[in-house]
Amino acid sequence: MNDEVREKFLAKTRYGYLTTLRRDGSPLTVPVWFEWDGEVVRIFTGKASSKVTRIHNDPRVTLLVANHLDEHEAWVAFDGPATIELEGGFELVERLAHRYWDLSDPEHKATLEGWRAKADTLCVIALRPERVRTYAE
Repeated sequence: MNDEVREKFLAKTRYGYLTTLRRDGSPLTVPVWFEWDGEVVRIFTGKASSKVTRIHNDPRVTLLVANHLDEHEAWVAFDGPATIELEGGFELVERLAHRYWDLSDPEHKATLEGWRAKADTLCVIALRPERVRTYAE
C-alpha cells in the first residue's frame, strides 16, 4: 500500500484496535475511535482508564485499522511508543463524535453532552509511530 492509498484508506471512518501490554507482557486489545494527522495517532480515554495504566507501565503499543467486511482485505498498523497527554481529551471527543456518530440522534447527542460534563476526566493517548505497516489485497 503506497502512502496515497494508505491515506485514502485511513480517511474512511473505521475502528482502530489498540493493543497495549499488561504487566506480565501479555497483550490486551480494545476497539477505539482514532484520529490520524499524518504523523500522530490520537485516541481519547479516561485518565483513570486501565489503558493509561498499561501505557505508563509499558508504552509500546500497536493500533491496527482494518478493512470493512465489504472491502478487499487491507489494513494499516501503527507501532511505537504512546504517551499520555492530559489536555485535549474532550476536544478530540468532539472531533471524533462528528466522524463516528450521527449527532442528530438524541442518544448520541446525550452521550456527547455527558462526556462534556466530565471533560476534565479525559485525556489523549498519542502514538507517534516508529513503524507503519500496511497490507492491501
